[in-house]
Amino acid sequence: MTGPDVAPTRVPFATKTAFGVGQVAEGVKNTSFNLFLFFFYNQVLGLSGTLTGLALFIATAFDAVTDPVAGSISDRTRHRWGRRHPYMYASAFPLGITFALLFSPPPDLGPWGVFGWLTLFTVLVRGSMTLYHVPHMALGAELSSDYDERTTIVAFRTAFGLLGAAVAVATAWIVFFASTPEFERGQLDPAAYPPFGLTFGFVITIAILASALGTHDRIPTLPQPSPDAPPFRLSSLAGDYGGALANDAFRPFFVGIVIFFVMRGIQEVLAIHMSTYFWGLDQRQIATVALAALPGFVAGVPLWATLGQRGDKRPTFLWGLAIFSTMVLGPPIAKLAGVFPAAESAVYVPTLALATFLAALGASAGLVMAGSMMADIADEHELRTGTRNEGIFFGALSFAAKSTSGLGSLIAGLGIDVIGFPTQADPAAVPADKVVSLGVLYGPGIALLAVAAIAVLSRYPIDRARHTRTSAALERERARRTDPLPLDEPPRAGRG
Repeated sequence: MTGPDVAPTRVPFATKTAFGVGQVAEGVKNTSFNLFLFFFYNQVLGLSGTLTGLALFIATAFDAVTDPVAGSISDRTRHRWGRRHPYMYASAFPLGITFALLFSPPPDLGPWGVFGWLTLFTVLVRGSMTLYHVPHMALGAELSSDYDERTTIVAFRTAFGLLGAAVAVATAWIVFFASTPEFERGQLDPAAYPPFGLTFGFVITIAILASALGTHDRIPTLPQPSPDAPPFRLSSLAGDYGGALANDAFRPFFVGIVIFFVMRGIQEVLAIHMSTYFWGLDQRQIATVALAALPGFVAGVPLWATLGQRGDKRPTFLWGLAIFSTMVLGPPIAKLAGVFPAAESAVYVPTLALATFLAALGASAGLVMAGSMMADIADEHELRTGTRNEGIFFGALSFAAKSTSGLGSLIAGLGIDVIGFPTQADPAAVPADKVVSLGVLYGPGIALLAVAAIAVLSRYPIDRARHTRTSAALERERARRTDPLPLDEPPRAGRG
């Protein structure tokens, strides 16, 4: 690597804020995709669950190429704006425009035309997001070399991402999907979605530009590729990923995240189906339950960041995932078992809101810890190989999250069709057995995935003591590489 030997240990508050603002784009996009996109095309436009899920799966399979490519290319980029910023700037307008078009399909396309539009623009949105998000995550790992400061940086990113998600949810239910005389449940109104897409496409573009501009002054402090580093080639990608998978910390982390996001993909895709049909909530109640996540995230981000700094990252991460999984999957299982409060009870909606609050509290642990843990993995990779490849590792993390979420969408779409759940359905007219089948698909059907993910992630081996040893060894190795030999000292083996 060229540039500074070690990233600064402390990062200015303004830089952390600017870096975090960029996650608003990811928060808005993920929330819109995970909560509203499947429901819009399946229930509002009437596309079958199988075709809707297939389109989303095809788009995320596209990420199997774009995520690792984006990571590897940015790792090797030589530019006066550094390795990450050129791609952040380049993604802003394409992402905002394609996002708006995704929620504005032309009328009268027919089923296959709707399927094609969904597939094409989901691919374009995901490709544009990859161009931005993988370099943005890698940038966060480069801002500091300190074990705890990295957690703080990720906490900033997480907080702003959650803020973007919360604003998207609140605005969607209160403004865009509010009840009207024509549509008591506004999420079934086709006319509500184009302005939704246009508004948040604009928000995404502004957030990306603000983050890129706000961190631009840090470019001189960031690592650059070595002068003799080979340029990007597709043939080198397999070697990059082979090296990543050779890391004993990366393997369980990657596999556990893959399993978790399959579960998460199914859960998020079916969330509005559950609120509308299984729980039988009206617009006000849906907004109340959804917005209960915001204080959970607000409380959770500093809580888990503090616990991670006082203790260790792995147990903090696992406790958070366990709480999240229990609070998301427990209520539908309880209702199916007949032990959840009755719908007419005064505590019915508050109990759902409490579960949402606690799920958000738990989820914030994973969001805070995952990026920080990945930065520690990148340190071990550098010590073993001599190369700094944050882009590869974060590209793999992004690919795991997005592609397996797409697999979850496909499974959810197939599941909806297998149980024969109707499209464009009036909640009052859906047969009771179909509602029960939906609950079984959502709750017991995916609970085992959560258990498997936690079991695999528990094998992640890096703790504070191991990272301290790695950091000390890295400092010695960097000093050895940069310390010139005396003119009268002949070269020794291992020193150039």
